[in-house]
Amino acid sequence: MERIKQAISESVEVKQKILSDNELLETIQKVATTCITAYCEGNKVLFCGNGGSAADAQHLAAELTGRFYIDREPLPAEALHVNTSFLTAVANDYSYDEVFSRMIKAKGKKGDILISLSTSGNSKNILRAIESANALGIITVGMTGDKGGKMKSLCDFLINVPSKDTPRIQEAHILIGHILCELIEQRLFN
Repeated sequence: MERIKQAISESVEVKQKILSDNELLETIQKVATTCITAYCEGNKVLFCGNGGSAADAQHLAAELTGRFYIDREPLPAEALHVNTSFLTAVANDYSYDEVFSRMIKAKGKKGDILISLSTSGNSKNILRAIESANALGIITVGMTGDKGGKMKSLCDFLINVPSKDTPRIQEAHILIGHILCELIEQRLFN
């Protein structure tokens, strides 16, 4: 019972830190506004992540293409790892480090948004995806942990959750992702 209370308290503490960080809150607002502008200009939002972050990326893409609160038209969004034939072929023929980068080159265009989730900010395949996106004029958003890792210097926007604990970071990523989905949906379909 004590560990359950401790885990919940740790999660609440991370969220309190986010709530009191005006700079981080402003970044979240800027990312939402940037996504809204991209959608208004006919662009899309792409997501990438590994493991639990891949699940979160897929979850958030589904919120945008399906619905969040409002019954509405779908918004173009995609998690780059969902095509397992592509993923395994590229990992086998090139390297796992190239799987997202290659998909960015295939599907991304200037003005799109890439939201990359990595709790460490150092996943090689995520870093390569961001580099490819930057080269194509795709707006890059990094969702990461405390320090931002190597993603910090590569992204147009960095949402770095103030924690070093992977589960707490991922819980905050899904909260922030839901906030983004809500703000985007409200603005586009009010």
